[in-house]
Amino acid sequence: MAKSKEIINELLVEVFNHILSIEETTLRHRGVTLSMTEVHVLEAIRNVSDTTMGSVAKKLRVTLGTLTTSVNVLVKKGYVYRYRDEEDRRKVYLKLTEEALKVLVIHDEFHDEMIDSIFKELELDKDEALMKSLDSIRLYFKDKY
Repeated sequence: MAKSKEIINELLVEVFNHILSIEETTLRHRGVTLSMTEVHVLEAIRNVSDTTMGSVAKKLRVTLGTLTTSVNVLVKKGYVYRYRDEEDRRKVYLKLTEEALKVLVIHDEFHDEMIDSIFKELELDKDEALMKSLDSIRLYFKDKY
């Protein structure tokens, strides 16, 4: 059991770290100058239906203060607009600029290429047990965290 725990721990940590490193390097080579944190903030803004600061912070699982720091930088760099609700001035909304959308296209292409490559190299679609196990791990983390 101890050996299995060690293998799973190393697998999760190493895979996560490798993906982030490869992602950052690939995006740099494709002209993206933002940090991976900044790219993931843009992605979260795009992927929430309610683009308030609170909803985006919740999606990213960060505090409003942490998100504010990132958004301030992204506004200054020209990737995000920030505006207030006309009826409830406490609500702050976020909107992506055209430059942000270009970065997200590059980011999405990276993920598509990575997944296509994994399927091609490892023939994952032919291994139902592995796919079921990976989905179980995904659901565990989604439910737990």
